[in-house]
Amino acid sequence: MHEWLETEIIGQGRLPLLFFLLGFLGTFLFIRVSVRMIRAEVSWWPGNVTPGGHHVHHVVFGVVAMLVSGVSLIAVYEDGTQMTGAVLAAFFGGGAALVLDEFALIFYLQDVYWSAEGRASVDAVFVAVAVTGLLLLGFRPLELMDVTSFRDSPEIGVRVGIAVLSVVNLLIAAVVLSKGKIWTGLLGLFVFPILLVGAIRLSRPGAPWARWRYTDKPKRMLRALERERKWRRPVIRAKIFVQDFIAGPPSAEQVRKAAEHAKAAAEAELDQVVHPAPPPGSSSLVASGTMDGLPAPGSTT
Repeated sequence: MHEWLETEIIGQGRLPLLFFLLGFLGTFLFIRVSVRMIRAEVSWWPGNVTPGGHHVHHVVFGVVAMLVSGVSLIAVYEDGTQMTGAVLAAFFGGGAALVLDEFALIFYLQDVYWSAEGRASVDAVFVAVAVTGLLLLGFRPLELMDVTSFRDSPEIGVRVGIAVLSVVNLLIAAVVLSKGKIWTGLLGLFVFPILLVGAIRLSRPGAPWARWRYTDKPKRMLRALERERKWRRPVIRAKIFVQDFIAGPPSAEQVRKAAEHAKAAAEAELDQVVHPAPPPGSSSLVASGTMDGLPAPGSTT
């Protein structure tokens, strides 16, 4: 473990990234324990911060922590040590955790922390942890682009070739995202074969790609709908179960019936997001489905 830390983390200049992840995870776990203790009305646990009776959400403290630590990181960028950067990165990670833990409140502009919409916060945390973990393991976005070769090679042909490959990578990623496969597109930016698989496979039925390519092909749209319900159902159930375990379900009754709640919530989410995309130019207000849970165009939050 010590050797791995020395060679792969410190030696590669990734110590600040490690501290960011540790600060992020530690703060997220702490704040989730805290809010659940407050919700359970544990007498000895400090309650909400309410100066003058006004509830100050922890996203406020997260923004302040990110601002202070971010400016400090910029200030020491030229002459600071890796350890200085690591300590500041830990504070930045803690602030980011506080902000993303209330991401749903920012997105919906409502206090949906304990509602089904509040699960968007846990989704945002999952994305942040996944991306940071991949970077920490040495994966790079745009895998086809070797940044070192691009900078060091004097050959103009090599530079042009790498630039073209990077554009191809981004175009394929755009196809995957237009098919509504957010996680596949995200991971594919780090592992190119995943991107290819996502580009070849069927689009999700509510995604822009399906709107453009499947609305005049009913058999393909039907296949996409059937595939979505078949394969998304167990994934959504598992996701909701994990989200409830981490964040707590919306009500105390659902705590006692976690598995049943995950099944019911999964079916409700499938009913909401699994639908055929409207034809191009349609005035329908059905959401595109590119990102589950987004309000329909023209709706208010």
